[in-house]
Amino acid sequence: MIQYSLICENNHKFEAWFRNSQTYAQQSEMGIVSCPLCSSGDVKKALMAPAISHAGKKSNEENFIDPINPIVSKSDKIALAAGHPQQDELRAAIKNLRDVVTKEADYVGENFALEARKIHDQQIASRKIYGEATKEEISSLVEDGIDFLPLPTLPEEHN
Repeated sequence: MIQYSLICENNHKFEAWFRNSQTYAQQSEMGIVSCPLCSSGDVKKALMAPAISHAGKKSNEENFIDPINPIVSKSDKIALAAGHPQQDELRAAIKNLRDVVTKEADYVGENFALEARKIHDQQIASRKIYGEATKEEISSLVEDGIDFLPLPTLPEEHN
């Protein structure tokens, strides 16, 4: 997996994960990569600082935050942010995404990985689905190139 810092034509900065650099290039050419705040498809790579390891610091493996499900990272730490001026816009966009998906897709519960794999392998008709999967199931889906996204939750949904 590779993480890119991206910026849209409206100067919204965000990060996205891709299977590899070729996947980013393909999705960018197809117009699939879009800004999560304004949905603009005019997205470019932003300047990124290189990852430099230091002696005595934890390895990248220990600091890794799982892009598929940041709640279940290898280090049991979660990447967080606060105080950003566009935080309310992002929160609204995340809530809207959840609302649209849960309204338009079929809930398949713990069978998400199985159903996603059947759809990917064209064993059943393609349809929109959402549900839950274990870390192992998520890893298997990623390794097999099966396209899916985590369905984000917001902090207030845990209160």
